[in-house]
Amino acid sequence: MAKHITIDPITRIEGHLRIDCEVDAGKVTDAWASGTMWRGVEQILLGRDPRDAWAITQRFCGVCTTVHAIASVRAVENALQLAVPKNAQYIRNLMIAAHAIHDEIVHFYHLSALDWVDVTSALKADPKATADLAESLSPWPMNGVRVQEATKERLSGLVASGQLGIFANGYWGHPAMKLPPEVNLLAVTHYLQALDVQRKANKIVAILGSKTPHIQNVAVGGVSNPIATNSQSVLSLERLLAIKEHIDELKAFISQVYVVDVAAVAAFYPEWTQIGKGVTNYLAAPDFPLDEKGTKFVTSGGYIPGGDLAAFKPITTFGDPLLHDNVAESVKHSWYQGGKGPLHPYKGETVAEYTDFQPQAKYSFVKSPTFAGQPAQVGPLARVLVAAAANDTAITKHLTTVLGLVEAVGKIKVPLEGLHSTIGRHAARAVMCARNIEILEDQWNLLMASIASGDVHTFEKPVFPSGEVAGFGFHEAPRGMLSHWVVIAGGVIKNYQAVVPTTWNAAPRNESDQLGPYEASLLGTPLADPERPLEVLRTIHSFDPCLACAVHLVDPSRRDIVSVRAL
Repeated sequence: MAKHITIDPITRIEGHLRIDCEVDAGKVTDAWASGTMWRGVEQILLGRDPRDAWAITQRFCGVCTTVHAIASVRAVENALQLAVPKNAQYIRNLMIAAHAIHDEIVHFYHLSALDWVDVTSALKADPKATADLAESLSPWPMNGVRVQEATKERLSGLVASGQLGIFANGYWGHPAMKLPPEVNLLAVTHYLQALDVQRKANKIVAILGSKTPHIQNVAVGGVSNPIATNSQSVLSLERLLAIKEHIDELKAFISQVYVVDVAAVAAFYPEWTQIGKGVTNYLAAPDFPLDEKGTKFVTSGGYIPGGDLAAFKPITTFGDPLLHDNVAESVKHSWYQGGKGPLHPYKGETVAEYTDFQPQAKYSFVKSPTFAGQPAQVGPLARVLVAAAANDTAITKHLTTVLGLVEAVGKIKVPLEGLHSTIGRHAARAVMCARNIEILEDQWNLLMASIASGDVHTFEKPVFPSGEVAGFGFHEAPRGMLSHWVVIAGGVIKNYQAVVPTTWNAAPRNESDQLGPYEASLLGTPLADPERPLEVLRTIHSFDPCLACAVHLVDPSRRDIVSVRAL
């Protein structure tokens, strides 16, 4: 007999997400993804100066702030056909690469690892055996027996106190947990180390952006960072050298810890290369522009229909017609006024109309984007598959490394088809993190060389026409392709729509009643214990949900939620 389960909220994500599943014979047979907050920022932007949009759209989220600033200024620059100085591109690229690395490390260790790692099982581990295993896999200097003993002692103290703290919420002892105690202890050790390492990536963003979250340095036309080698009040040589130091520290952790840990988890859970497939239309944007007009990029973009790499269609420039002509959003199953069918973002509407949860009608504040009329999955997996289709060897070499580690640890081969899965999304994120640290270093070198040549230009003043113009900016954010779309009339914003990664992936059914990527990925998922649906969390977390970017809430009565007193 079919059983209905509801997980509300999905935890260890940003924002509010509800997942409903029908379970029959121990497997998921149907699913609904529901975003339970409304995003009203687009309404706030109407009538405002386009130069202010980047600062306001950062408030979509308290985590994914940099990405919205970048996509927003790119949208306005595209509308104005404005060239951006190379130094500004390099500085932006440094920030987005560092932000991505921060996100990728945090996602695996602090948001997803506890779906695979049984923390309490680590108390049964032999620290010496754990250290021997770790040192056989990696030269990371913080893998020794004393480190493992210290981690076990710290964990024992938490358990003995009856308060697990950061490890309080988890399905410990769940029958789907398979890692040996020694691997669990090693994972807990690296979880704690990652708390410190991720700060180094955030420091890079803060050095360049003045603060993080919510950077302060971007502007329509470039960045506001003055460059000088002899002043402490601007982007100086001292600050640039501090960035390089953080890059070197991050590089060691990514190659010696993060990539190895992802491969180890994949090796112990090979069946998860056959679970979580879902939508196999993949969409990614090119990124890290190297010229003023955005016609040359470090990474590739494009669309892959039905997982067929041979049918790949490239996206190559800002304003690319392939992207411009094929994106639309439906609200048939979303809590908005609609009835007009799928709308292009330039004509998009965001007028809330709540009707309660109705699985056959409206059940989410997330809209349903489509590309050429079809749902699409975005994110690191889309990025890696697009790279494979575009013959981007700088990325695919890291994919070969990760799959080789999986084979070495688990004595199994993972074919390319195995990437269309829950584990495949984790592997792809590790691949992109390994590539992003290279890009971060390359962009630092390009900026240093430009400064050495005497070029310190970072800003081009925008000029707004009196008539109406429209433009869109894209950015390959950590969670996938992000695009902002703006219509400007008389120098102010007439319409603004953001089609964000989690809107693509967490979409409810679309105008044709096709399931969104989250929903489709859950079909067929086996559940060892429907009362503790760990397997559902594994797949949903593999997308790295960020519902705050997809939906926001407004209180029309303007009641106080919290009061904070500055000391």
